[in-house]
Amino acid sequence: MEFETIPTVPTADEVLDRSLRRAAAKKKLKTNVDRANEEFVRAVASAIHDKLKSVVSSFPSFERLPPFYREVADILISLDRIKKSLGAVSWAADQARTVGSGYARSMRSGGETDRKRRQAVARIASIVHQVEDDLIFLNEARNILRKLPHVSEDEFTIVVAGFPNVGKSSFIRLVSTAEPEIAAYPFTTKGIIVGHRDIGRHERIQFIDTPGVLERPAEERNPIERQAVSAIINTADLVLFIIDTSEHCGYSIENQVRLLDEIRRLVEVPILTVVNKADIRAIEGYPTMSTLTGEGVDEVLDLLLTYRKESKKASPRGPLQSENQQ
Repeated sequence: MEFETIPTVPTADEVLDRSLRRAAAKKKLKTNVDRANEEFVRAVASAIHDKLKSVVSSFPSFERLPPFYREVADILISLDRIKKSLGAVSWAADQARTVGSGYARSMRSGGETDRKRRQAVARIASIVHQVEDDLIFLNEARNILRKLPHVSEDEFTIVVAGFPNVGKSSFIRLVSTAEPEIAAYPFTTKGIIVGHRDIGRHERIQFIDTPGVLERPAEERNPIERQAVSAIINTADLVLFIIDTSEHCGYSIENQVRLLDEIRRLVEVPILTVVNKADIRAIEGYPTMSTLTGEGVDEVLDLLLTYRKESKKASPRGPLQSENQQ
């Protein structure tokens, strides 16, 4: 994933300190005082320009990212804010080089090089400090982006969806390599967790455990809930929707069915609806399981694997979609 390669973004003072040290080392190589001052200014401007430009280039082109990453990055950070800060840092890089070159030329043709060197450094430092907030923001963005899970576009992807605390994380843990935090309270899953299951012949399927999605208007959903919707829309080859018929999750069956209907309107991929906590209460017409006792989990997994096999030889809306729309 491209975000993993983004290095730490330095603060304004760190950029200046590093550049001034490098310039001082180059200055020592000059025996002529005027030429040494000129070289110092050129070196400072060049080092700052290169460092700030490297900050900009270390971020990926968001327009070229897969829709999932682009939407999640926008939800968590705001792509407009990132672009604005990257633009400001790029501007500061160009300004630092322009100011440094201007002072260096004037030092070549005139005297008072010590005074001009100090003026040049002060102006360049002022430019860098103008983007201090942008550098801090970009480093915070970098820390958030690096924590996003790797979601492969090349693997068959099953998105597990439903209300909070219906058993999504428990199911993922039982059938894949993911180890989500399991707890008996809602909103345990604070981000998107990805797990995989090997199915032989060097193939595997990908599970995405989403945060609980609340049944309420999109504009009222928080960033965690909007991440879930983004995952459902942009990554799923199949959606596994889990219903807690015991209603111990805190939501009625009617509300859970309404959320299921909403997700059906959002996606064009099949949806397999499964009842969890069937050891407490089951309803007819749906596959059942209990992630607490493990009963029915293997059967649900077999259904998912069956769909994957059938999807290779059927249209995008396979038999499981029809089954759940009846």
